[in-house]
Amino acid sequence: MLEVLSGKVFYPVWDVWDKSTKLKHTQNLEESQWLDAETLKHKQWQSLKETIEYAYQYSPYYAALFKSLGITPDDINSPEDYLKIPVTTKLDVRNNAGLFISTEYKQESLVVAKTGGSTGVSLNLYFDKVCQERRNAAAIRSDRWAGWNLGYKRASLWGNPHLPKTFKQKVRHHLLDRTIYLDTMALNNQTMAEFVTLWKAERPKALFGHAHSIYMFAKYVASINEQSLRPQAIVATSMMLLDHERMLIESVFKCKVTNRYGCEEVGLIGSECEQHNGMHLNTDHLYVEFLDDANQPVPAGDPGKIVLTDFNNKGMPLLRYQIEDIGIPSDRICSCGRGLPLMEGLQGRVADFLKGPNGTLVAGISLVERTLTLIKGLEQIQLVQPALDIIEVNRVKGVDYDVNTDPLLLGELQTVFGSSIKCVINDVKEIAQENNGKYRFSICKV
Repeated sequence: MLEVLSGKVFYPVWDVWDKSTKLKHTQNLEESQWLDAETLKHKQWQSLKETIEYAYQYSPYYAALFKSLGITPDDINSPEDYLKIPVTTKLDVRNNAGLFISTEYKQESLVVAKTGGSTGVSLNLYFDKVCQERRNAAAIRSDRWAGWNLGYKRASLWGNPHLPKTFKQKVRHHLLDRTIYLDTMALNNQTMAEFVTLWKAERPKALFGHAHSIYMFAKYVASINEQSLRPQAIVATSMMLLDHERMLIESVFKCKVTNRYGCEEVGLIGSECEQHNGMHLNTDHLYVEFLDDANQPVPAGDPGKIVLTDFNNKGMPLLRYQIEDIGIPSDRICSCGRGLPLMEGLQGRVADFLKGPNGTLVAGISLVERTLTLIKGLEQIQLVQPALDIIEVNRVKGVDYDVNTDPLLLGELQTVFGSSIKCVINDVKEIAQENNGKYRFSICKV
């Protein structure tokens, strides 16, 4: 009963009380996803033109940039024209944060968030309220693709979860959010056992969290042969979901995993639908580019740097913002019937790419996954490159570890990087987390 009331009554009433347009925008997104690809592409271009004009008018940073280039928004009439505007980097934002903020807003009136800085640059970001509502609406739409609807109770695996403190927050938590948490900053057998007990009492329908944290919880559930945890939806986000992790999670919980991709700066970027065959890009809210090292578009099927323009955030407009992730665009049409374009998948962050002796880039996450698949006796590994000629491997032994495991691991690395590279294996009990509860399995410090 509470589930029905939450989704059908409490959410709409709260929207009115909060003077929010989130649910209205969710409905618009539910309808627009079924438009044909050309119509959506046209709508996206119109949104881009409006965003460029707004940034030109109200962002001191972009006004000065356009002036220095000797162009105006009227000169941007095609994707090729848009390439004239330089890519905005994280350092640009960090060094000029105040200049990015729209002159229509006072900085103190905006919502502030801070990125973690795992790629070496931490940022203060600012959003207006409408932007937040539209981003939440996009998340709700992708939740529904996974089989998770408003009002469903969820189990959330998250680092430093924001627990309700004020009366309003507690009311919302009980009537709307309906979430039980497992803090991934304290992920061990005791906390996971307690969470299993809580799960049985609360019976959540959705499981949400960091991809690797869900994997670790699934491993624990399998180890105790617990077969009663059966969510109707699983959403993995915040980290790359590796194939062997997906297989185990789906085997343990008897439920498909929906892989989702987003970031603090722009919200949801892409998500799998119920077909689980690539991620639909959120082109209702974003203009997404995939670029090579010369900042030119890559063809479908080739990896490229992901560069984003956010249509939502009037408070702090961002044009051609390089998120420092590598993705693979697609020209396939999804069998689900949605007109939203696809991304084949991610290859990791720029900082996750290791470097060969000749400067060749190696997708660290892909190497980790392949190594874990090929070599028995490896529970987890993390590759760290402190210098061009050194690879450190933080290795957690698996139950089938034997005398051949490490030699095979070293051989695999030398096959990729060459015999001149020095490989050091560190025997560790677990891979350390980042401060935000996430895990990184490939770190390049060169």
